[in-house]
Amino acid sequence: MALGGTLASILATGLAMGAIYALIGVTYNIMFSTSRVMSFTAGQLGMLGGVLGSFFMLRLGLPLIPGFVLTLVACAVIGIVTELLAVRPVLKSLDQHLYVLSTLALALMIQQVTAIEWSTEPQAFPRLFGLGSGVLDEKFWLPIVACALVIAGLEWMQRATLVGRAFLAVAEDNFAARALGLPERNLRVLSYALAGAIGGLAGFAGGELMLAFFANGALLNFYGFVPVALGGLGNNRGSIVGGLALGIFQQAANFLVGGIFASVAVFVVFIVVLLAWPQGLFGLSTGRRV
Repeated sequence: MALGGTLASILATGLAMGAIYALIGVTYNIMFSTSRVMSFTAGQLGMLGGVLGSFFMLRLGLPLIPGFVLTLVACAVIGIVTELLAVRPVLKSLDQHLYVLSTLALALMIQQVTAIEWSTEPQAFPRLFGLGSGVLDEKFWLPIVACALVIAGLEWMQRATLVGRAFLAVAEDNFAARALGLPERNLRVLSYALAGAIGGLAGFAGGELMLAFFANGALLNFYGFVPVALGGLGNNRGSIVGGLALGIFQQAANFLVGGIFASVAVFVVFIVVLLAWPQGLFGLSTGRRV
């Protein structure tokens, strides 16, 4: 019974954390798809989802729906600010790899402002529905439900809407899309707003598990990037699979070796996978144009 309970706990926590990592990976992918920029504000958006959710619902006393909507809107605005301040100026530069500095600088600014204005200690996040207990507690299945809804919504948008098809066109070749008359800049801004909302949803859905803590941003930045690398850059389905696998492996490593050795185990597996499959487990190698 004890072993069964331990395995159930590892699976429940691993799948929940993996779903959060997967959503941050999707956030990375959406921002990258229209700009070819890996924005290191993705983890900060997840952190803000938890902090703002706690702020609106606990400190201001708002009900669930208004608090949820305001959190997503605020994170979408941060996504737009990221495009305007940290991405757009870099795209005009000859050295576009400066995005590493610009987005990282913005991410650090967001983290420090949050620490100053919010708290440097983990703060409580409200119970959203009060459902379940043990391994069936809502804090374990809410991130999984949010992850499933996001991937289903993105699939529907890309298949059934003009905006979704325009996103795909820009992601495939932004120069050709611009030549065809698609509003590439507006689509990029919209994609960053969408990415901000998804990142905020990750933090909001995982708030009961991770609490409202400014340091979650740095953690999510790394662990959210791992599913992108494992699943293949731009592959949302691969990020989902990679995120869930990462979450389960991380929790199993925490149980078996614990402490810093669990993080070392994640790093080792990450490096081994990248050495064996540089394009990711589900990524496709692309031919070089000549």
